[in-house]
Amino acid sequence: MPRILVIDDAKTMRDTLKDLLIPAGFDVLEAENGEKGLEVLGTQQPIDLVISDLNMPGMDGLTMCGHIKEQGYNTPVFMLTTQTSPDLKAKAKEFGVVAWIVKPHKDDILLGGIRKVLKL
Repeated sequence: MPRILVIDDAKTMRDTLKDLLIPAGFDVLEAENGEKGLEVLGTQQPIDLVISDLNMPGMDGLTMCGHIKEQGYNTPVFMLTTQTSPDLKAKAKEFGVVAWIVKPHKDDILLGGIRKVLKL
């Protein structure tokens, strides 16, 4: 079962994504900011995909993506955010973000993107 790490400071958003992903056949882990997300990535559990918010207290999603790249993880990242800035999107792409999805997301588009990236 593919494992997805959901990183968002809003518990309601994490719960919404879990309610979508678990019935779709994914195992879901959670973190409330980038620091906690990196801790989860550093465990023995393989993570197939990360879905992260951009704006979070502590470590934001973009900074976390920079650390993911520096540490050599090959885990694809989807940024799920309210931000639409072309500059932020370009920076995220440099850090290996493979999808930029603006909130509120559409479930079918998010699931389709996940299945495409994970080749399911």
